[in-house]
Amino acid sequence: MTLQTATEMRELPEADVQAFAQSLRGQLIRRGDPDYDEARKVYNAMIDKHPLMIARCVDVADVIESVNFAREHGLLLAVRSGGHNGAGLGVCDDGLVIDLSEMNSVRVDPEARTARVEAGATLGDVDHATHAFGLATPSGTVSLTGIGGITLGGGLGHLTRRFGLAIDNLLEADVVLADGRFVTANAQQNSDLFWALRGGGGNFGVVTSFLFRLHPVSTVYAGPMLWDADKAGDVLRWFRDFLPPQPDDLSGFFAFLKVPPAEPFPEELHNKTMCGVIWTYTGPMEQADATFAPIRAQFGPPALDWVGPMPLPVLQQLFDALYPPGLQWYWKADFFNDIPDEAIPTEIEYGTKLPTFLSGSHIYAISGAANRIPKDTTAWSYRDAKWVQVIVGVSPDPADKDRITKWAREYWEALHPYSAGGSYINFMMEEGAERIRATYRDNYDRLAAIKAKYDPANLFRVNQNIPPR
Repeated sequence: MTLQTATEMRELPEADVQAFAQSLRGQLIRRGDPDYDEARKVYNAMIDKHPLMIARCVDVADVIESVNFAREHGLLLAVRSGGHNGAGLGVCDDGLVIDLSEMNSVRVDPEARTARVEAGATLGDVDHATHAFGLATPSGTVSLTGIGGITLGGGLGHLTRRFGLAIDNLLEADVVLADGRFVTANAQQNSDLFWALRGGGGNFGVVTSFLFRLHPVSTVYAGPMLWDADKAGDVLRWFRDFLPPQPDDLSGFFAFLKVPPAEPFPEELHNKTMCGVIWTYTGPMEQADATFAPIRAQFGPPALDWVGPMPLPVLQQLFDALYPPGLQWYWKADFFNDIPDEAIPTEIEYGTKLPTFLSGSHIYAISGAANRIPKDTTAWSYRDAKWVQVIVGVSPDPADKDRITKWAREYWEALHPYSAGGSYINFMMEEGAERIRATYRDNYDRLAAIKAKYDPANLFRVNQNIPPR
């Protein structure tokens, strides 16, 4: 069935809509309902879309009913986990949104060291449940992020060098397919689908739960270490050369940032543009001070040094208060095989001219465990890259939209010639088919064939879309 226009969709038979609503255990929210405007919001306030209906699913049966209704009525379909996606791909205009936020349970098996996580859970939900057992699975840097979207895109975070990406710790997934069937995908069952889910985004179905491998991580030695911006070139060159050969236990990401004008930051640093590294060390705590002694001595005492022992969930929540839902966001990103000396003046030029105090640039390491997995093992292609950089313009004020967008685009355009060519889909806006193809490289054709097998009509297309071959 072809996609209907907005006018046609408003004329859906009321009896069909009522029957759909009654088939759900969860709530069906429609235009005009009191909670419609709140329900359609996503994390990025720059996204302002108006779906026809939002199905707030509470179980797999609700998801199956919703997928079938969208397919049978030719509705555009979006799937929302945490709603954290920068491009706002968890919502759509004039279609149906499957909202998984009520499906957020986490069940830990401490003996098997696994966690069964429903797709509406956030990273904070997962951390809370696993930390009670001294366990963790690697994913993300902000606990408000939904587990569904970040995992399907790859799952880069604080623990990537030590334990790999989220998808490298994914053991299986339960999925509702475009034809309404419910299947499990793992190394033995539907293994082609399992391969595609690990980095291929939401192209292949609605994942309703994930089974993750857990690792013994409880307390880490971590936090931000900041230097004055006039040292940015030296710090970035040193960081680029220093981190990749280090043991996997040591990780960190480089950042340009403005110091928030609030406690507990020292008043003399408020609103000051600085460079820094947000460190994570998962090795023996008795060796932490010795590990960081040469780092602290590298450029003299840092202007701010908040690196020390902390529970892993505290590290995951460090930025939550700074970045609540409802801010304006514009994202650009690239993978890099190297950070050449010629690129560093560009980094300094734009990184030290942040348009707002919430804007920033982060350079994450892909070395370590994630780098040692062959690039065709999962759909996530850039195993051979050393870095991924994200440039984010952020502001609470809608009037800043053009300013933060212009800065991020110009920064990215100036750096892109030095890049490896593709991007990390979790850091992308809607950037077109060629950009998506460049992101998956040699894996793209295989993904398009798997898409044709599981979603031949491209029902799941509100995503970084891979059309069926």
